[in-house]
Amino acid sequence: MRSRSSTIKSYLFKWILLFSALGFLVIFVIASQAFTSSIRDNANAVAERVARQTFNSMYLVMSQGWSREQLEQFLGQMEQDNTDADLKVTLYRAPIVDRLFGQIDQPEMDESLKEAIRNGQTRSHEDDLSSRYLYPLIAKDACLACHTNAEVGDTLGLIEVEQNLGSALSQAQSNLIYSLLFIAPLPLLLGFFAVRSLTRRVDESIHQLTEGVSTVESIADLKKLDLERSKIDFQELGRIYDEVATLATKLRDVAVDKELLEFEIRLLEKFVITSEVVRDWREYVSDLLMEINKVIDAHTMFSIFKVDDELFDLEIFWLRPASQDTQDNMEKAVIRRLEESDSQLYAAGLNVRHNVASRVGPEIELDQDSIELQCKSLLVDTPKIGGIVGIGVQAEIIRDQTKLLVLESVLSTLLNVVGSVRAIYKYTNDLEYYATRDPLTNLYNQRMFWELLEYELDRCARHDYKVAVLMIDLDNFKSINDGYGHSWGDKLLETFAECLLDTFPQGAVVARYGGDEFVVMLSEADLEEAENAGRRLLERIRCFSVTHTSGAELKVTASIGIGIYPDHAQNKKDLFMFVDNLMYRAKQDGKDRLCVPDEHDLVNIFKDMSEKTLLVKHAIEHRKLIPVFQPIQRTDNGRVTAVEVLSRIELPDDSLMKAAEFIEIAESMDKIHALDYIVMDKAFAAARAINYQGMLFINMSPRAVVVSDFIHQVKRLTQLHQINTQSVVFEITERDTVKSISVLEQFVANLKEEGFKLAIDDFGSGFSSFHYLKHLPIDYVKIEGEFIANMASDKRDMAFVNSIAKLSKELNLETIAEFVESQEVLDLVEAANITYAQGYYIGRPTPDLASILVHSAETEEV
Repeated sequence: MRSRSSTIKSYLFKWILLFSALGFLVIFVIASQAFTSSIRDNANAVAERVARQTFNSMYLVMSQGWSREQLEQFLGQMEQDNTDADLKVTLYRAPIVDRLFGQIDQPEMDESLKEAIRNGQTRSHEDDLSSRYLYPLIAKDACLACHTNAEVGDTLGLIEVEQNLGSALSQAQSNLIYSLLFIAPLPLLLGFFAVRSLTRRVDESIHQLTEGVSTVESIADLKKLDLERSKIDFQELGRIYDEVATLATKLRDVAVDKELLEFEIRLLEKFVITSEVVRDWREYVSDLLMEINKVIDAHTMFSIFKVDDELFDLEIFWLRPASQDTQDNMEKAVIRRLEESDSQLYAAGLNVRHNVASRVGPEIELDQDSIELQCKSLLVDTPKIGGIVGIGVQAEIIRDQTKLLVLESVLSTLLNVVGSVRAIYKYTNDLEYYATRDPLTNLYNQRMFWELLEYELDRCARHDYKVAVLMIDLDNFKSINDGYGHSWGDKLLETFAECLLDTFPQGAVVARYGGDEFVVMLSEADLEEAENAGRRLLERIRCFSVTHTSGAELKVTASIGIGIYPDHAQNKKDLFMFVDNLMYRAKQDGKDRLCVPDEHDLVNIFKDMSEKTLLVKHAIEHRKLIPVFQPIQRTDNGRVTAVEVLSRIELPDDSLMKAAEFIEIAESMDKIHALDYIVMDKAFAAARAINYQGMLFINMSPRAVVVSDFIHQVKRLTQLHQINTQSVVFEITERDTVKSISVLEQFVANLKEEGFKLAIDDFGSGFSSFHYLKHLPIDYVKIEGEFIANMASDKRDMAFVNSIAKLSKELNLETIAEFVESQEVLDLVEAANITYAQGYYIGRPTPDLASILVHSAETEEV
């Protein structure tokens, strides 16, 4: 809390009153002491005079021959005269006289009287209100005539003079007080007039200073601040004025104008990066240029991005349209700065793009000299985020050091902001592309195919038309990979994708479903049209080949299955399973063929599907589900610290059915949660049996979100098998996205509250993965295996994986690379700072969890 300040006038009055009071007391004490001392000194002088006169009188009487009776009568009369007065005289006879003349009746002598008689010296005694003076009577030659037993110098007696000083002291103090009270107002009056005179002159000086300071509204006004030193009456105020003038000079050199500060604040507010800013980043930079022009006249701003080793993008933003000569001059100025920079960033290639912030206003005309002199740029040695290597502005402020300093600060911030916006713009475009496209073939990916199929089936149900789906699987593709290497296998798949696009009409949806499987959706096509398209594709494939460097022709054939909605199925999953069965039937019939369903096939296929359904139902009811464990190892030390739990069904021939063959059936039966409980129960039991201490990654169906007792059942299983909930990681994927993100958020929050952890599976396969990353408390990011598998052969996949790894690191998330199937890929994963690796090269899924730990220990020893 701020203390209340006082004025100089009140301050001086307060202290004058205080010092006057103190002065009055000091004067009174000193004067009182002086008066008392004077009275006591006067009393001593009077006592001595009275004693001498008394002695002289006695001596005169005795020298005239008075008898003893006459002397006693004289002394008695003298004592009687002093009875009522303030002064009292008493005569004492010494023992030497008593021995000669005998004792007389006299007051008894105290020790002081006796001492004075013995040493013959005068003495005075004082107390608060009285004074006592002792005067010894010393024998002279004339005294020896009568005092025959005495000698000269003996003490014959003593005169005691006592005075009462109380009335005199009281009267003196009264007179002193009256006198001081009479003159006391005089210092106050003199102080009042002195304070008025002083404060008036101080007020005038301060008023002058205030008037001068009040005229300062901006930094420029500091130059106009004029303080007339000659009007200052006091040296102290003069020094203050001098310091204010010096401060104004310093402020002119270091202070920033309020308009500039407001400009910086407004500019900082615009540095918030939103989706609109990323989408229209050039418009965003143009807005920044217009904002700068509210304070600083700047015709243009430019930014330089490194695109490739020897290629740069130069984006020039003009406030208004500029003439062609002006544009050329600006390009030359920027190129010259790049060439002169120590970083030697500029080589040869430069893509230039001119942008205009506003079309309103006259055309900008700038000559080469004005551009060179008025350009302020900031270049960096190595590219910053987004590949930005420099930024600059052309503004007419180079001579104003303050504005130039602010501009340099703005440029430094803009370098990072514009680079970040450009980077996010580029990454967003890449992510949107990879979210819908297969990175190897540029065809639609599996997730996008399912979304487009669902949309198309809903549409055809409303408009009553048919949709055809073709499932294509390349025959003996594994022999290409094994015989010529994965790179040539990838080359064949890329070329085959082009063949597919050329075969089917433009409106067809062509997607890579996975591996060497492709799927095509033909809208408004019946069975005959689909069959014709399939046969055209078979003919194209028979003529299709890729030439190896050895000269060998790499050829493949294909097995194709066809299904029609709604003729063969009433939903997308049944339709896909129907087409998938037909494709496998084509393979069984000898490959390189198209399997078109007839009524007999339709019955058999659905019979097979029914048999699979019964098999899955039987497996769930009789707990024939087997958990298998795939190792996940750390990339820094090679230790297996986690496993992923996968589901298998035990078949009558002791073989195992993979999850991909029965998960969708279990979901369609609404039995997926029961399947999950069985697998978790057995997996937890296996982990408990060998005292497994690592992490357990478990795939969680999105349908678990709507199962009311899912969390309760999972918690019960962990307690039953004494599994720490913090060692259980549930994986969510976009294979079957949850419709309500708010429901998912609450479900995940409940999981986290119980201590379970969360991972995003197949991260990058769908764009909503980033939505999950933003809204859910994720612990692990499992990167889509397609990107990992192709890291060594595709720079785009490498860049995408590195981007995900960097993003995860910024968010303090651990990353897991799937599909690690070679040492080369593992090395790249480790170089990308990905935390964990998973894939066939690390280890295949096995029901024996203990063997994974043994193998890990042996590998660690090696």
